[in-house]
Amino acid sequence: MEPAEPDVRQLFADDAVARLDRMGEQLLELEHAPGQADLLANLFREAHSLKGGAGVIGLQHVADVAHALENPLQRLRAGDLHATATLTDAMLATIDGLRSLITHGDDTPDDDRQKAIAEALVSELAAGVARDNGAGTNGNGRHAAGPPAGDAAAAQGAAHAQVAATMQVAIQRLDQIDRLVGESASAYLRVGQLLAETLGTDPATIAEYREVTRLLSRLQDVTTRVRMVPISTVTPSLHRAVRDVARAGGKQVRWVVDGGETEIDRNVLEKLHDPLVHLVRNSVDHGIEPPEQRLAAGKPAQGTVRLHAAQRGSEIVISVSDDGGGIDLERVRAAGARAGLDTAAMSDAEVTDLIFRQGMSTAKQVTEISGRGVGLDVVRTNLGLVRGRVEVHSTFGQGTEFVASVPITLTIVQCLVVEASGQRLAVPLHSVLNLLPPDTDVSRAEGQAMVMHGSVAVPVVDLSPTLAMGDANHGQVVVLADALGEQALRVDALVGRRDLVVKGLGRLLPRLTAVAGAGIEPDGSVVVVVDVPGLVARARLQKTGATPDEGPPPHRPSVLIVDDALTVRELERSILERAGYAVRVAANGREALELLRREPADLVLTDVEMPLLDGLGLTETIRKSRTLAKTPVVILTSHDSEADRERGLAAGANAYIVKSGFDQQRLLSMVEQLLLAGSSS
Repeated sequence: MEPAEPDVRQLFADDAVARLDRMGEQLLELEHAPGQADLLANLFREAHSLKGGAGVIGLQHVADVAHALENPLQRLRAGDLHATATLTDAMLATIDGLRSLITHGDDTPDDDRQKAIAEALVSELAAGVARDNGAGTNGNGRHAAGPPAGDAAAAQGAAHAQVAATMQVAIQRLDQIDRLVGESASAYLRVGQLLAETLGTDPATIAEYREVTRLLSRLQDVTTRVRMVPISTVTPSLHRAVRDVARAGGKQVRWVVDGGETEIDRNVLEKLHDPLVHLVRNSVDHGIEPPEQRLAAGKPAQGTVRLHAAQRGSEIVISVSDDGGGIDLERVRAAGARAGLDTAAMSDAEVTDLIFRQGMSTAKQVTEISGRGVGLDVVRTNLGLVRGRVEVHSTFGQGTEFVASVPITLTIVQCLVVEASGQRLAVPLHSVLNLLPPDTDVSRAEGQAMVMHGSVAVPVVDLSPTLAMGDANHGQVVVLADALGEQALRVDALVGRRDLVVKGLGRLLPRLTAVAGAGIEPDGSVVVVVDVPGLVARARLQKTGATPDEGPPPHRPSVLIVDDALTVRELERSILERAGYAVRVAANGREALELLRREPADLVLTDVEMPLLDGLGLTETIRKSRTLAKTPVVILTSHDSEADRERGLAAGANAYIVKSGFDQQRLLSMVEQLLLAGSSS
């Protein structure tokens, strides 16, 4: 068969690589659940579809290797072979070889060379199967053949379903679409301005113009989402890295992913892949101890490496943590001293930061994985390329957590540009409810300035003092909305509507709670884009216009968050602080009790699994305390069985929320209800 056109081969390559990634992940699952029929059926269907696709476009050598891979998979289904680590090694090596053969096929156009590579892969797979399970026959001297007719039909049907549901699109075409949408938005603004000048009327009063507005808004939303992919896109390769390093080091490691559905720009995720691989390999190699050492330390033989991803404000935060031995600061000091550094004068934080220094290694011997001083410096460097940052938190003997934060890098946002104290600011339009005229009446209630929005009294603040930019504003009122209600801002003037490509400010201005990033105006000037939830949170914490005789500010309910995962703590802190609560955090139950003894909280939000004292023990201790017994406790955990829920409620928790079903609004409603119930009792 003649080779297919380049575009068709590229589509096949993209689809094939995705299939191979799925197969790799499924083989790792199969290793821990041998004989699972669904996994084996999926694996066989993937290999069968890969073979068929390669044959159709003329990649016969790829088809031959895929056919060879079908053999052990079919024998596993028949019970003639058993899933073992050695067999998994052989099949994973074949998958790696197939991926290379597919993605680098154009680099080796010599057909004889590709044939030799394919034959070597087939031979190595057969040898691996024979080493682990015998001579490679099905027990009667005959090699296992292809799948039963029903399975072949099922595989073919699955392939048709996938083609119908998805279609590969070149990234360059997405870039073109993004650019054209942006240009369309600019042209739309110019048309609106022209209509206003020509007709002397607001173009928004024209039905056709409003329809174009609606359609353009939908188009921008869709094109933005097209570029977003879930973090789970890269977790199979990370799982593979964990498995390979653990197997090479004789360690037992469990791989856990939380928040895999969190979406991120595909370009950013591609740049994060290598740093994440370095982090998970480091966690297994340097963090997790050998089984006998863990048992001697009172830990389970199997360690855990966990990846947690979440969106926090304008950033995506990804943590990689382990429950291993933690960072030995004395060894790091010694390694730094050998490199000529004065580590004796360094603080613990400064010493910890040395692990990101190029050439630094605490490994006792050089292996394929460790000892060359290459790894964590790459993490920091690569994150810098996307204006991200990485932090490390470690407790010796208990574990280490690396936290990578990546700001917004590229997205089109519809904004309302306003002016306050001579500075232009952009407010995302999806948060703008309405515009009120400059002469809107402002009244006062309980020391808070209020305006009427319809029949609802809405608190109002001046934008400039809220952002510490200047004195009070005297212009139009912008009504915003967030999860807990409405908030009005008074500005000096409205500039107009803009469609901005928003970029994060990176290290220039890190962690500004009310700033999402910056965009470029049509005239080339830079405009700051505000983060509405952060801005509203600041507004609610500010009692605008209060006079001294109005008494002290009202009490802000306090919440203590208890969780050993930094990412979870910070996510929950962000949600609650934006809702106006005073928040403290603790990494375990023992630390939480110490904080509560010094200053009680109005509510405790706790995880279950934590070192030193877990959430159940913390809850029981609170209920037994004379001073803390009435404190509402909410358990937020990944334990989702009914038995787990009953144990939590039996310990004294007022509410039990499962993380897999986590909903921000549900959490805030639960907290508000418990605090109201407590204040009325």
